[in-house]
Amino acid sequence: MARSRTIIIAGAGIGGLTAALALTQQGFRVVVLEAARELTAVGAGIQLSPNATRVLEALDVSPRLAPFAVAPSGVNVRAARSGRLVTHIGFDRKDAPYWSVHRGDLQRALLETAADNEDIVLRLGVSVADHAQHVHGVTVAATVTCRTVRIMTEESGIALVVADGLWSAVRGSLGHLIKPKSTRRMAWRATIPAAQVDPAWRKAAVTLWLGSNAHLVHYPVRGGDVINVVAIVEDAKGRDPKAGGSWSMPGDATVLQARFATWAPAARDLIAAAPGWQCWPLYDLPPLPTWGRGVATLLGDAAHATLPFLAQGGALAIEDAAELAVQLARHRDDLAGGMRAYEAARQPRTARAVREAARNGRIYHLPGPLGFARNRVMAGLGGERLKKRYDWLYDWRVSREQ
Repeated sequence: MARSRTIIIAGAGIGGLTAALALTQQGFRVVVLEAARELTAVGAGIQLSPNATRVLEALDVSPRLAPFAVAPSGVNVRAARSGRLVTHIGFDRKDAPYWSVHRGDLQRALLETAADNEDIVLRLGVSVADHAQHVHGVTVAATVTCRTVRIMTEESGIALVVADGLWSAVRGSLGHLIKPKSTRRMAWRATIPAAQVDPAWRKAAVTLWLGSNAHLVHYPVRGGDVINVVAIVEDAKGRDPKAGGSWSMPGDATVLQARFATWAPAARDLIAAAPGWQCWPLYDLPPLPTWGRGVATLLGDAAHATLPFLAQGGALAIEDAAELAVQLARHRDDLAGGMRAYEAARQPRTARAVREAARNGRIYHLPGPLGFARNRVMAGLGGERLKKRYDWLYDWRVSREQ
């Protein structure tokens, strides 16, 4: 593979794989280095708003994903204790769909599309440790794990994209010493066969229950065969997954059921129907003053991890990938300049998304009378006015289209 066209990507998650596809579409070649020895479907459901599905369509990923996607009619917001419908926020955009999908189906669609691309090489079991920049580009130092044997190796290219997530192992090589901080919130995730839940929850819609210091969201995935459920609660003890093992851990259903004991019967029944729960402690990454230097930069959660209260974590990484590819194509003779142009285009928008997600988290979890007042305000505004508040988010286009 010619180094003169090769860009190295650290991380084969949603952002890394999307970046690989977007970069090859612009004429580059890509080597993706992934620490895991095999790619497994971590997580459960994910929402893909039009700002993300436009990119997936342009990269020819949508045909592989569409058979497993659900197009929700909108978000039904409900009061936790009474179960009353507060408001409905519709998804009626015509130019690109709003999809709910299983993360595993999205990852498979990205992998299959990448596998058909001869300009993409995916290397598993390769952990990036450091990198050095020089006149010809970058040299990446990595460790290859093969069973019980670990071998040091090097990979050379013209640029490096760090897309290895919130707990990035490579971010430090760009001079970033900021560490994620616990939010003292826990996300409980489960998937339930659709046949085992009330028919009302099988409909193509996102349901958002707002309560005191907690909220619950659920929606169908896998073509409607499965219901994805996420419960997020306050006052949870944060745990550093790097210090304690796995990113996720099994959750005790009785603990969650007790936490939601005063909620409406329909919400409690849905929680009780889950065959098992996985818990994710939620962490916040303080804003980074810069993302990259030279011909290296950050992408996705490695640069701007966002809390899940805006349903944009995956979408922002997909946006990053599209913007990066366009800017590097525009600056083929000055890739460092292309990196800075990408960062300048992305930093204000991602910072706003991070702020808005944090704000939603505070609003969703308002307790007692404040929560009652929130519901009254949302009902008074109505779905149409609330929907317009997200135009800035869903109307995004990559720079060349703006």
